[in-house]
Amino acid sequence: MAPSIPKSCQECGTENRAHARACRQCGAPLIANWQDKPLLRNKVLRRTDFVAASRANQKATRWLVIMLMLTLVVLGYLLGWSAQAMSGNFPEGVEEIWFVSRWGVLAALGLFVVGVVWSWISFKQGDRIVLRMTGAREVTRDEEPQLHNVVEEMAIAAGIRKPRIYVIETDALNAFATGMHPARASIGVTRGLLDTLNREELQGVVGHEMGHIVNWDIRYATAVGVIVGLIALISDGALRSLRYSGRSRSSNSRSGGGGAALIVLFLLIFAALAPIFSRLVQMAVSRQREFLADATSVRLTRHPEGLIAALEKLALNARPFKGANQATQHMFIVNPFRNFSAKANRLFATHPPLDRRMARLRNLGADG
Repeated sequence: MAPSIPKSCQECGTENRAHARACRQCGAPLIANWQDKPLLRNKVLRRTDFVAASRANQKATRWLVIMLMLTLVVLGYLLGWSAQAMSGNFPEGVEEIWFVSRWGVLAALGLFVVGVVWSWISFKQGDRIVLRMTGAREVTRDEEPQLHNVVEEMAIAAGIRKPRIYVIETDALNAFATGMHPARASIGVTRGLLDTLNREELQGVVGHEMGHIVNWDIRYATAVGVIVGLIALISDGALRSLRYSGRSRSSNSRSGGGGAALIVLFLLIFAALAPIFSRLVQMAVSRQREFLADATSVRLTRHPEGLIAALEKLALNARPFKGANQATQHMFIVNPFRNFSAKANRLFATHPPLDRRMARLRNLGADG
């Protein structure tokens, strides 16, 4: 059998499987009759229709919250179940560990309520939480007149209210946007970015962040950053409680040790995997959102070379800084902890490879 010849994407250059219908990296169609395929046609539409992309992002936000809330509920039930089994407080007439745990149901309900409240807080106060986490400081027009002018130009081009403007005092080059609604959004840039980029490059970066705002990406990204932190916190607490109970548990438990140990094993595995799963969800914030924000920047500035030049400089100067952490890394224009290469594992990549982003921007410029 002859070996399959991989398909190369004409837009970003990514090598795809021979039978692939759409590029795994940027979502571009790889088959000639893609318009006859409803699912593929809708996927391609979301790459170019910004209204469709916005609606898809809002739908994805709801599914994300549901997935993470289910993770919390299961974790809560396992916590209650293990506590009831280890205490020997079995229901009347039940001697085995396989029972419907009332403690587990109550714990699951409790974590569900906590998750709902935390989600509500994230949607109401998530932007402020992120701004505090990054250490960003709001600046006035007198302090940063050029930055204010550029943001105002991009807001007019996008047809939205001018976002509030923040600066992070670090030499690293990066930028982010946050806010739960385009009418209440904020854009933050680092001092290093302001000192390094010229006006055209700054327009490209601000246009990219404005793209996240008008496409509702920031609602999704902020929810991810806040809820993932809650799951990690509860899982860490569960693991700590397991270590403590393992040292203090009485040896005369009705479970005889074996059954409770099995429940503890289930809880241990889930508590260890829950934050990993939630982090994978966080990192799976679609790379197409970054491509879409890049394309939106070109639409607003009509000048792809500015963003291309900015990304080239960011690729050389992006590095960790005090205001960046694992919970917010996906919100920046480039990952502050690592630049993903073309061969990077897509499962763990928060951003597309910069060379592919720049290649696609060049193609957008050629098409224009």
